[in-house]
Amino acid sequence: MRRQVFAFSGVIEPRPGERGNRPLLEHVLALGAARRTTGGPVRLCYMPTAVGDDPAAVSAYQRVFGGRDDVVLSVLRLFPQPSVPDVGSHLLTQDVVLVEGGSVVNLMAVWRAHGLPAVLRQCWEAGVVLAGPSAGSLCWHVGGPTDSWSDRLDPFTEGLGLLPYSNGVHDDLTDQPRRQTYRRLVAAGTLPAGYATEDGVGLHYVGVELAEAVTVRPGARAWRVDPDGGGGWTERAITPREI
Repeated sequence: MRRQVFAFSGVIEPRPGERGNRPLLEHVLALGAARRTTGGPVRLCYMPTAVGDDPAAVSAYQRVFGGRDDVVLSVLRLFPQPSVPDVGSHLLTQDVVLVEGGSVVNLMAVWRAHGLPAVLRQCWEAGVVLAGPSAGSLCWHVGGPTDSWSDRLDPFTEGLGLLPYSNGVHDDLTDQPRRQTYRRLVAAGTLPAGYATEDGVGLHYVGVELAEAVTVRPGARAWRVDPDGGGGWTERAITPREI
């Protein structure tokens, strides 16, 4: 089975005429459909843990995917207890596990309390497509900058580490110094080398290698960021394919 992750920076504030995150979600579904050998609808499990299983977030996904013939949507809630009898069995039957953005610190704490890291590694090894924006992108990596603790951006290094890289999300956000902070942390060795994504850009990994980057925003880019060995950093722009 191909081990796959699709990690993206969601479009926080779509500009006039933009399609928002919908094409990124459709891309995730296409990856899930491609792994099916028997056809049929894509089995999509949505995990809103990072927003505390917010009912509004759940309702939004139910409106988008709940009535479609090509998707079987389930929602795995962990508050106040798991919403399925056997979390591992449920996740291993899915084609896609889609993790909501929010607090990556709280996400990982709750997942570890419920034994999810081992289960999600099993899913990855079994070929279930693991996906998500923001916190749902950081979690598959070693870590990255986060404002989960405060308004300040601090290094988070307790991700699942399925991908041996750091991850900077919302790299072009202007109300926080995400771009500078991510590169400074890589330069200092606080975070390992990794990939940053501007809003609307997704990274598709096959195994632990980056297969391609895609975007819903013309001109938006991904970046490979490495320490330069002298206390600084280097970056290489990755031009994504438009979807």
